[in-house]
Amino acid sequence: MAKVEIKQPIVDEIAGYLADAQAMVLVDYRGLTVEEDTQLRKALREAGVDYKVYKNTLIKRAVKGTVFEAVTDLCEGPTAIATSASDATAPARVLYEAAKKMPNLELKGGVVDGTFYDEKMIQVIATIPSREVLLGKLLGSIQSPITNFARVIKQIAESKEEVA
Repeated sequence: MAKVEIKQPIVDEIAGYLADAQAMVLVDYRGLTVEEDTQLRKALREAGVDYKVYKNTLIKRAVKGTVFEAVTDLCEGPTAIATSASDATAPARVLYEAAKKMPNLELKGGVVDGTFYDEKMIQVIATIPSREVLLGKLLGSIQSPITNFARVIKQIAESKEEVA
């Protein structure tokens, strides 16, 4: 059996993760302790992020011809990829927070919503709240004036009752 045939299922696996992914962030995990790696994987799993370590040549093969092809130059040294199909900012956010506590975890860059970002821009993206948080803030800002209006109407009604 040829080496290419053996590696093709792994390339297909990577391509499968990328098919539905809104984002892909690459990191260098060299120097992480087993405990740190376990914590990182747990945090990523809880955020709905897939995190895998692959050979750079297989990552390059899987991203060829996709929107993720821009990460090819980042595939140097130990590389792990984090992808998310549901939240475009989740991989960057979780990895950035982890990198603050784990100095050996190094963000390389990635692709978010079809656009390539280097390490610095991935850090900026990491500060963007999740979609749910943004929707919650929007809903809160819409409800606030309505709540205040209702409170004023109630106070007017109560004051008219006191007068009567």
